[in-house]
Amino acid sequence: MSICRPPIVSRRVLLGTALGGLALPRPARSQAAYPARPVRVIVPWAPGGAVDTLARRVSQKLSEQMGQTFLVENKSGATGTIGAAEAARAAPDGYTLLAMDNTYAMLPYLFSRLPFDQATAFRPVTVTAFSPILLAVGEKSPYRDLASLVAEAKKEPEKLTYGTGGMGSAPHFATLAFERAAGVKLYHVPFRGAGEAVIGVLSGNVDLVMISPGSALGNIRGGQLRPLAISGEYRVAALPDVPTFGEAGLPGFGVINWSGLAAPKGTSDAIVERLHQEAVRALAAPDMKAFIAELGSEPGGITPAAFGQLLSEEAARWREVAASGGIERQ
Repeated sequence: MSICRPPIVSRRVLLGTALGGLALPRPARSQAAYPARPVRVIVPWAPGGAVDTLARRVSQKLSEQMGQTFLVENKSGATGTIGAAEAARAAPDGYTLLAMDNTYAMLPYLFSRLPFDQATAFRPVTVTAFSPILLAVGEKSPYRDLASLVAEAKKEPEKLTYGTGGMGSAPHFATLAFERAAGVKLYHVPFRGAGEAVIGVLSGNVDLVMISPGSALGNIRGGQLRPLAISGEYRVAALPDVPTFGEAGLPGFGVINWSGLAAPKGTSDAIVERLHQEAVRALAAPDMKAFIAELGSEPGGITPAAFGQLLSEEAARWREVAASGGIERQ
């Protein structure tokens, strides 16, 4: 069985959340005093990226709902560990949160030492969005579908090149997982950032890129990028003509990106549950659902326990990918 199956938690638990149409929970009276002052939401990436964009919209909703400002602070660097370390050191009082993404589950395989215990430093609150991954080629590429690309890659190992935002980045891990699922070997061309990797495909300097729909929609709609397949169980509304990897002949590939919120270890059950309830409420708002859909993603809202399970599953999945792909820890 492929290690890159779709996260078990995402679909099953989503059906049971408020986003599936159930009544929204009401905060308990004992939680009513929180928050009594502004809350910091640390984004461990630069402004403008997918995690930052979503964190700002969710924070805006939480500010409106809870009567206190949820202020996003960008603390980028070292593959997200600088911001995560600052959030981990914060008091466990609910006034500092971390906006994490699936890169967090990869950190133990990128660094021999981390400034925090990756497995225990945070209490998961909820996933805010699940985002599929696209495999895309340039408009002048000879590959019109996934089958022809895979056939060529099997014929000549390492002939086809792929661009990423750097060694050990999330797209690097995702493409290694694709190699395992397809039984092919590609040649990695690392760039200084994901934007440069896309430019590499657009210019014809590399053959393909793995990218989130939200980062690719403009170039896809403009005809500069040609998506061959998208991960997940279903096609997305923003790109209804793009087949899933399963439909394209590769059911073993199911990597899904996610973004979420977490609180420092030691944060009380009451605060974690209050944050979860309010996040579910925010994600159920029509304008938020429309915003997330436009990014080609699905709203999250899973329980803290389910989020913790997802993190464990992701850690196991990426351990095997890192070992097979020769990822060297710094």
